[in-house]
This record gives sequence, C-alpha cells and structure tokens, in this order.
Amino acid sequence: MHKNSRIILAISALALVVTIFVPLWRILMWAPQYPESLSLQIWIDNITGDLRTINALNHYIGMKQIQVSMFPEFAFLKYLVLILTVVGLAGPVFNSRRMVLGWMLLLVLAGAGALVDFYRWGYDYGHNLDPSAPIKVPGMAYQPPILGTKQLLNFTAFSGPDVGGWIFVAVGAITAILLVWEFRFRKI
Repeated sequence: MHKNSRIILAISALALVVTIFVPLWRILMWAPQYPESLSLQIWIDNITGDLRTINALNHYIGMKQIQVSMFPEFAFLKYLVLILTVVGLAGPVFNSRRMVLGWMLLLVLAGAGALVDFYRWGYDYGHNLDPSAPIKVPGMAYQPPILGTKQLLNFTAFSGPDVGGWIFVAVGAITAILLVWEFRFRKI
C-alpha cells in the first residue's frame, strides 16, 4: 500500500477511540408543547438528555422507563470499539490490503449489527406497552425510527447519528475510498 494510504488508514482507525467519549446516536422529538425539542443522546455506555421528561410522558401511553440497565450492550461496546481500532491498525502496520478489506467488512457488520440491535430494542419498547396505561390508542405502536423521521401521535421523532456515529461513517467512507484506490488504481 502507498505510504499515504497507510497513514490515513491508521489515523482513521485511531479516530474510532474518540467514539468512546462522544455521543453515538441522537433522538429528537418535537411536539406543539415542546417546540424546542426533547432529546436523547446514546453514548457507548450511557444515555443522556431529557430522559426524565421523556420517561414521564411515555408513562401515559404505557412505555417502559428508559434506563441504562435496559442495554446490556453498554457493558462491552467500549471493548468492541477498541478491538475494531486494533484490527484497523493491523492493515497499515502490516501493509496488507486484504487486512484492510477485512477491517472494512468488520466495520460494515458492526454498523449493521448496531442498527439491527437498535431496531429490536425499539420494537420491544414501542410495542410491549403496559395494558393499564392511562392513554390507549387502539392499534397504535410507538416504535421510534431507526434512522430518519416518524410521526408518533402529536410528536415528530427523529433518529440519526451524533458525533460518534458520524465518526464511524467517516472512517468507513475513508476506508472504502482508499480500498478502491489501492485495488483499482495502484495495481502494484
């Protein structure tokens, strides 16, 4: 691999460490009574934002209280990121395009796995409602969107990457571009 590719890939792999210290995902909700929005930030091992208000509102429609303990993934995600970082450094260190390709596949699998896990949690959270909730809308489920915007009663909910999520996207994009460049244009 070209020296510059190796340097850029190593920096990209190391950038994943930053995701341990910044929010990965963001959920925003707007309603007439909350025009400034309510927000949740999902970190690698925590949830912050307007959690108390959201839990109080969700109680009325029978949703569970959002708590860190609902996410057993928080116990190991930090280690997964560190493993991805080390694996990502192997390609540039050993000057191996195939190792970089393997790392790219791991990044894609990790991203897909995270979205599937988030979907499964959201499905359970939005469909398994307390039957004794004060407000019941027949046939209504309150599953938050995985990515994008969705209307949930009088709330518009948005879900998408936060700083850490965008770092993962950028690392994946940089890696893909460099792989194409290395395999297609640098046939050495």
